[in-house]
Amino acid sequence: MARKRCCVSSFQSLSYIIFIFSIFSGILFLSWCHFSGQCYYTYQLLSPEKKPISNNNQPIINLLSYPFAWNHLTFSSELPPPRLLKIALFVKKWPQRSHAGGLERHALTLHLALARRGHELHIFTTSPSSLDSSLPKYELANLYFHISKPTPGGYLDQALVWEQFQAQNSTGRPFNVVHTESVGLRYTRSRYISNLAVSWHGIAYETIHSDIIQELLRSPQEPQAKALTERAMKVVDEVKFFPNYAHHVATSHHAGDILKRVYMIPEKRVHIILNGVDQHVFKPDISKAKEFKQRHNIPDSSKSLVIGLASRLVKDKGHPLMFEALKQIISENSTFQENIMVLVAGDGPWAARYRDLGPNIMVLGPLEQAELACFYNAIDIFLNPTLRAQGLDHTSLEAMLSGKPVMATRLASIVGSVIVNKEMGYTFSPTVTLLKKAIYEVCDDGREVLEKKGQVALQRGLKLFTATKMVAAYERLFLCLSDRNDGNHLCQYQPPSN
Repeated sequence: MARKRCCVSSFQSLSYIIFIFSIFSGILFLSWCHFSGQCYYTYQLLSPEKKPISNNNQPIINLLSYPFAWNHLTFSSELPPPRLLKIALFVKKWPQRSHAGGLERHALTLHLALARRGHELHIFTTSPSSLDSSLPKYELANLYFHISKPTPGGYLDQALVWEQFQAQNSTGRPFNVVHTESVGLRYTRSRYISNLAVSWHGIAYETIHSDIIQELLRSPQEPQAKALTERAMKVVDEVKFFPNYAHHVATSHHAGDILKRVYMIPEKRVHIILNGVDQHVFKPDISKAKEFKQRHNIPDSSKSLVIGLASRLVKDKGHPLMFEALKQIISENSTFQENIMVLVAGDGPWAARYRDLGPNIMVLGPLEQAELACFYNAIDIFLNPTLRAQGLDHTSLEAMLSGKPVMATRLASIVGSVIVNKEMGYTFSPTVTLLKKAIYEVCDDGREVLEKKGQVALQRGLKLFTATKMVAAYERLFLCLSDRNDGNHLCQYQPPSN
């Protein structure tokens, strides 16, 4: 009877059990690697950073088969595009001012830039959540919003947006390419679109590592979560429905590897394009640093180091871990309050706790983008204690482009794409003891060492993490997908000569 209810054969059941077991085995091994640090250098040896592309006698590259991040390639952003595209974007929420997560900020940065490049953008998104808010106004005649009321869960109403999409697609000029940020357009509809690309900013397989960390950090008083068991089945679900998206964009090297190896997406349908941030906003500026310190009454002392934090002040961003590490350091080190200033940009449940730690812990609240750029310039190092093992946090990239070294949790996406060696920053496994050790190492290194690491971080940021690099890569991908029935010449890449 049980087999009839499940409607699967014994062989299928055994396959699922083996699959789930392999997921847990792999994640537990990776978790041990990250906590022990034993696998760090092995991972680095497998990184595409160790496989530079030579411009000498390099044959033409088929972009759809290119296994590394497209950010490494050089696409012209100064010349006009070879053709203008009509692009559809599906995104759950369009950001308003500074109140946006990484996915929404990615959509904003990318698609506004594409519209400024002359492409026609149609954005299918939900109406603002509050009655007194509205979508921002842009002076772009080629940018169109198609608004719909969100579902009770806050997602796009798939039937309604599909109707809106079909109406626009059935005009005299159909869409050349369709882009969905995560499951903005669900797989039940995406299966019908061949010129579609989905950008993944986090997948369930990565999140299992976060679940393991949360369980290890759980206090005895807290009930044991069921997330690990539930997450494994979510991975199985994703493996089933991900093939319904024609092309997949991974925002980190690690996610690209998982999509190919674990989710079994054919390599020609997986493309790595790393997140990028606006290099015209986030850049080194000594005058902004001085002005910021004056506005917030921050002592400008050559003897003191300034550590910066910027995120939502919630549990999964690592703030309980950060709070406990700072609390212990302050209690055991009498000179810490004299020599170290910690600036916390953001808001959330842990803001009040940080304020109670002492006068050298300053909570600034949420900052607008321009003020955030000044914040990065005012610090000596950016610390990202996140416990979310998904995608690439924009804050770390913003800090690097501002010329600052980054200290971050040793997660696969971070060590595989961002802090690839000790010359540009620090990594730590997410325990209080190891986080404290990393903070003490920063204090011992001092400002001179941090400035050198910051310069290395800046050069890497300019090479890979600028909005210009990201937009150029996406534009070429979209041109390629729109050109597949026309000789595929836009899917071919000729490396520039030296």
